[in-house]
This record gives sequence, C-alpha cells and structure tokens, in this order.
Amino acid sequence: MEYLLQGFLQGFRLLFSGDPEAYSAIWATVYASTLSMICSMAIGVPLGFLLGYKTFPGKKVVRTVVDTLLSFPTVVIGLVVYAFLTRNGPLGGSGLLFTIPGMAIGQTLLGLPIIVAMTANAVESLDKRLPMTLITLGATPTQMMWATVLEARYSIMLAAMAAYGRIVSEVGISMMVGGNIKWHTRTITTAIALETGKGEFAVGIALGMVLLTVALLVNIGAAGLKKRAVQ
Repeated sequence: MEYLLQGFLQGFRLLFSGDPEAYSAIWATVYASTLSMICSMAIGVPLGFLLGYKTFPGKKVVRTVVDTLLSFPTVVIGLVVYAFLTRNGPLGGSGLLFTIPGMAIGQTLLGLPIIVAMTANAVESLDKRLPMTLITLGATPTQMMWATVLEARYSIMLAAMAAYGRIVSEVGISMMVGGNIKWHTRTITTAIALETGKGEFAVGIALGMVLLTVALLVNIGAAGLKKRAVQ
C-alpha cells in the first residue's frame, strides 16, 4: 500500500507543480473532446430530431442500427477510422492520421449515436399536442424544429453529457488514430495506460485524478439535468 500512497502524493505534486507532460495530455484531451462534441452535437441533434419527430419507412430499422451503435467498441471505430485515414485509405491524402482532428473524427463517431438516440427519445416523449399547436400558430419546419429542441433542451444537454463522458474516457480511438505521440496526441487515457505499463504510477495517478474529477463533474451535471428534465 505504501507505493500507492507515494503515487498519490507524487500525483498531487505533479498536478500542482504544473508538470508539462501531464498538462500536455490534459490539453490534448480537452482539445480532441471539444472538437468531437461540437461535431457530434451539430450532426446528432438534427438527426435525432428527425428520427424522433418524423415517421418514414424503415424507421424501426434505423432505430435498431442507432441503438446497436451505442455499444460499438472503441477499438473497432479506431480501426475503421485508421483504415480510412492511412496512406492507402480513401482519405489517406488528408494528413489527418496521428493528429488531434483525426482523433476527433473517431470520437465524433463514438458520441454521435448517443446524441441521436437520446435526442430522438427526448422528442418522442414530448407532449403529443406540441406539433399541432405549432402548426396552428403557423410555424415553419425550421421553427418547429427549434421549438421542439428548445422544449427538450434539458434531455439534449443530458445526452451531451453522456456522450462527453464516453468520449473523454475512451482509449482505443486515441491509441489507434492518434498514435499516442508525446507532446502531440497523447491524451489522459493513453498516458495512463503507457505510464502504468512503465511503472510510472505517479503520472498515471495524477492523470487518473483529473479523469475522475471530470467524471464526477459530468455525473453531478447529469443528475441536475435529469431533475430538470422530469419537472
């Protein structure tokens, strides 16, 4: 137990002394997860609205596919994105492999099904009289979408927090697409895996504490949003 205690003490020391290696991993994590969340929300909320609001042939099949993608392994997503971005892949000339934007593409694919599925559920659970009321008031399709999204805003924010929790804690995509390059694409999770493997518990514990703090904040925020969503 003593080495664990020493690891925690050294972890605190690294964080509060502004260790550049630890903060480089934190910055890469924040950068990649922010990019991927912006893309996931921009694509996922309109798709979730359409899936929850509209009725069309094959809707049940689409819902099944989206629900299946919720549990898609991160390593498989990393493999698919790697295959597209590698030199011989369809997007090999983009130069996105082993970059943070490349990692963000994979993380967007990870967060997108969560945003789509939870937005669709939120739209479906709204008052059934809302569409008719909006039509009676003469709302255009765009105005109807914004009014519906606004009504379901707490549930959509909850979806965003759930997606962020999954994105910030993933390892497979960051390792395969980012390459775990020091000072460049090494994130909190890949740094923890690497440093622990090297026996450097202090850095691993320091970054683990940051990740736990993020998870705690996400859970607190999600609990508050759940409460607001059911009111």
